[in-house]
Amino acid sequence: MPNIKSAKKRVLVTETKTLQNKSFRSAMKTSIKKYQAALAEGNKELASKTYLDAVSMIDRAVNKGILHKNNAARKKSKFTQMLNNAQ
Repeated sequence: MPNIKSAKKRVLVTETKTLQNKSFRSAMKTSIKKYQAALAEGNKELASKTYLDAVSMIDRAVNKGILHKNNAARKKSKFTQMLNNAQ
């Protein structure tokens, strides 16, 4: 445990940010799973809607620093190909 006041504050801030990042990452994974479930089901309308939501979540994750931009680009490209192949 740190002894300096500023170090103590950083520990608290880090814990708070870690929880926020975990919550956002979980929500992002849920939206991705909904998209993949819609594709597996064969529901093209639902897949199109959930695709937009998943891509939006991925873009927000990049802006928040949760995902690397190349990782996000790869995911979005894969999801776009999956949607195009389904139609």
